Amino acid sequence: MEFLSSSEADTIRFGERLATQLIESDVICLSGELGVGKTRLVKGIAKGLGINPNIVRSPTFVLMNMYEGRLPLYHFDFYRMNEDDEMSFVGYDDFFYGEGISVIEWPQRLGNVLPAEHLDIEIFYQQGDIRLIKIRALGKRYEVMLSSLFKRRVKRRTDI
Repeated sequence: MEFLSSSEADTIRFGERLATQLIESDVICLSGELGVGKTRLVKGIAKGLGINPNIVRSPTFVLMNMYEGRLPLYHFDFYRMNEDDEMSFVGYDDFFYGEGISVIEWPQRLGNVLPAEHLDIEIFYQQGDIRLIKIRALGKRYEVMLSSLFKRRVKRRTDI
């Protein structure tokens, strides 16, 4: 599935709506160039989980930020990660398979550590503030989530 986000506010609203579908141990992978809006989407997810979006920051230099809400939100950023075996020091499985939601920026750096079933979201620059957001479900749980998320979708491509 894909849609156009016409502003940062649209991206945050999409994240907020996505959060209504999330349950324990869900994993969301975010891909896209630097500055494309990945952390804006996380702010929306946080807001939808009852977390103040203003405290959400990119964890580029610390690997992970944790926020408490309806469910814990584990926001990973592996931009600076170089090798799969570094993940053993992070204790990723406590988070990926734990009580909260894991949102992973730069998931391609994880190699075979990434859970096979997850929601894959790619964000692409278009023009100005417009972003193309592509969403792919890997696994039955995420297929059902997407179906539910987009069941009330209206005809305009920019609406989510």
